[in-house]
Amino acid sequence: MFLDIKGGFDNVHPGQLTSALWAKGAHKYLTASVGSFLTNHICKLLFQGSPRIFSPVAVDTPQGSPISLLLFVIYVSPLHPVITNVIVISYVDDFVVTVSSSSQRRNVQLLQGHFRSLCHIAAPRCLTFSIPKTELIHGRTPQERSPPSKAGVRLDDLYFSPKDEVRGPGYWFTPSLSPNALFSKRLALAQGALDTIKRLSPPGKGLPPYLCHRLASSLLAPVLLYGADLYTTSVSM
Repeated sequence: MFLDIKGGFDNVHPGQLTSALWAKGAHKYLTASVGSFLTNHICKLLFQGSPRIFSPVAVDTPQGSPISLLLFVIYVSPLHPVITNVIVISYVDDFVVTVSSSSQRRNVQLLQGHFRSLCHIAAPRCLTFSIPKTELIHGRTPQERSPPSKAGVRLDDLYFSPKDEVRGPGYWFTPSLSPNALFSKRLALAQGALDTIKRLSPPGKGLPPYLCHRLASSLLAPVLLYGADLYTTSVSM
């Protein structure tokens, strides 16, 4: 089940974050610096005719700042409790809740119960989930011969049916856990990058071949290999 934190970076409470850092053993000067970084934001618009005055900005962790990502991950770390038969992974504000049992019906019950637990943990931090963005998929082992399950989950009076293909934190998932869905997407992206490289060096002019090779290696390999830590490509792919 795939969840998304509503508001993301904008929901970080500076006081609670600095308290969390202090509880994790961060030095006093570091927590003070973080508190200063998260408060009293101002900005000024720069275009012809704009007023040359600063105005307050109601944001917590500014998007685009390298440290904002780390601070947000620390802020939502309590949403990763250790519970039997449940795995919670996340990429910034995107959460994946995975459960396993002997039946799909039991899986649905576990997902709904764990969702309530996550909401209970998130509430003191003023975090909520964007429920309409939820996606559900039922995985199957290669040995299973029964038809794919149609059992859905109900979260806050909204019902979600399982999908045949969903995109998690950078990965594509199918019920059979086949790698083809992920790597076909990566291949399409790499082909687009290759077309761009080709335009930089038409035959007879442009970049020399060794620079084209270096450029292709640095751009194409990361695109093609993304997801190789989780999946292994099939022979056909």
